Amino acid sequence: MSTDARAAPPVVPPTAASDDLAVLAKGGRTNIGGFALRLVARLPFLFVAGRLYGPDAVGRFALALVVVELAALIATLGLKRGLAQALANTERPHPHVVWDGMAVAMLASTIAGAVLIALPRVMYPHGDISLIERLLPCIIVASAWSDVALSALAFRHNIKASVTARAVVEPWTISIAALGFYFVSARDGLVLAYMLSMVAAMVASLIPLIRSYGLPRGWTPQVARVATLARRNAPLAGADAIEWATRNVDRFILGLLFPPAIVGIYYMAQQVASLPQKLKTSFDPILGPVIATSLARDDKAAIADQVRQVGFWIMALQACLALMGSIPGEAVMGLVGKQFVAGTAALAFLLWAEVFASTGAVCESALVYIARHRNLMISIGVLVLQIVLSFTLVAVMRSIDWDNSILSRLGHRDSVQGVSVAIALLVALSVGSVIKSNFLARLLKARVAGWRWSLLGTAAVTILVGTAFTSLPKNYEWVELSVGEPAILVTYLFVLWKWAFRPEDRALFKKLPGAGAAAPAV
Repeated sequence: MSTDARAAPPVVPPTAASDDLAVLAKGGRTNIGGFALRLVARLPFLFVAGRLYGPDAVGRFALALVVVELAALIATLGLKRGLAQALANTERPHPHVVWDGMAVAMLASTIAGAVLIALPRVMYPHGDISLIERLLPCIIVASAWSDVALSALAFRHNIKASVTARAVVEPWTISIAALGFYFVSARDGLVLAYMLSMVAAMVASLIPLIRSYGLPRGWTPQVARVATLARRNAPLAGADAIEWATRNVDRFILGLLFPPAIVGIYYMAQQVASLPQKLKTSFDPILGPVIATSLARDDKAAIADQVRQVGFWIMALQACLALMGSIPGEAVMGLVGKQFVAGTAALAFLLWAEVFASTGAVCESALVYIARHRNLMISIGVLVLQIVLSFTLVAVMRSIDWDNSILSRLGHRDSVQGVSVAIALLVALSVGSVIKSNFLARLLKARVAGWRWSLLGTAAVTILVGTAFTSLPKNYEWVELSVGEPAILVTYLFVLWKWAFRPEDRALFKKLPGAGAAAPAV
């Protein structure tokens, strides 16, 4: 085993290898329920933002979020992963350790917020900056505190708190607030709604935290100890930051090269495409402990089985969502607003990028413990490849004689050129998946990729059904959505269940004996 495995978090009490599937299936069902809630709650925000605020306002908001969310991620200082290790390796009362982490996050958030308030052009490179926009970084502390609190609750296997805060409170708050604040300030409404949603998510995280851990009575801060832990876990935090950057640097590049309206159109496509990505994170709270348990008994074959099984589940479900989003893509983007139909091509590339990225993302769940430094180097290489490809493809597109090119028939010059960053993301994530899966397979001496050829056949049948609906006249787009989407879903799931799923695959959708005992409490 690599020496990098020293970073592995304390493990849950070992279960027999035969119980791992039951644990993964039960935890996956719980968190996929949270994903479904997030999906339902996020759609109203996209509708409100697109229909009321328009591409320019959405693009301006999207660019600011890139900077603020990165600052919030950095402000956690790796405690999203490292806090569990601190709690398990201390004799101090757990509430004291948790509030040490909160204090560190508060300090880092204050510094990050002060820098961004002093340098608002980092967030808003275009146009004048209002007072509310300048104060947006004040919300960094709410995001960081929510992350640390949910990490502490996850240590005690309270997954329900994360589902409530992230999949119910946060998205529904921003959806309702965006509608209400539009009538107060059409310019600042999105910023105000986002700030309110972050505060609501923080409150929804702190309440169960205090119920679980209590107040830190007699607490004497030992911030230096937690800060040392955060530095030691920098490679793990770096992996999170790189993964986040890979999904958001495309938006930043667009902001440098194109006007805000193009960023706004791309952001809407990105938000729809990000929903399949949440499927992977739905398994994180349970996949990590199961892998750690297998590491404790040095069972490489079990780790390979776990990664391969979860990888197949995620890829199969993501492919379903990709087909539902890309086949009737114009109708899907048209729901947000007619101006956003120009983002249909970007939506298709982004959706399939998530499918191709799923294997690498699941493999990373094991690599961050087995080979954390080398995994970080691979992730950095993938990010660099994405950035270089993005600028290169945009430059190539701009060198084309647009007026005499067939590309001019596809839409506005900027909209079509902006798709370049989505293509770069798809290529980079695909390369990263191949490298990480092969690397992990060599370490474990077993196959880890979840890909099966049966998925290709399932997709082909589904595409035939979906194409029948997209062939209807344009004024029948409502049929594509109301009838076509359910038909695509039912066809895909039927073929998948009947011919692609094996008995162990069906465990995700039904209870197995013993699953309840090993699953996390919710």
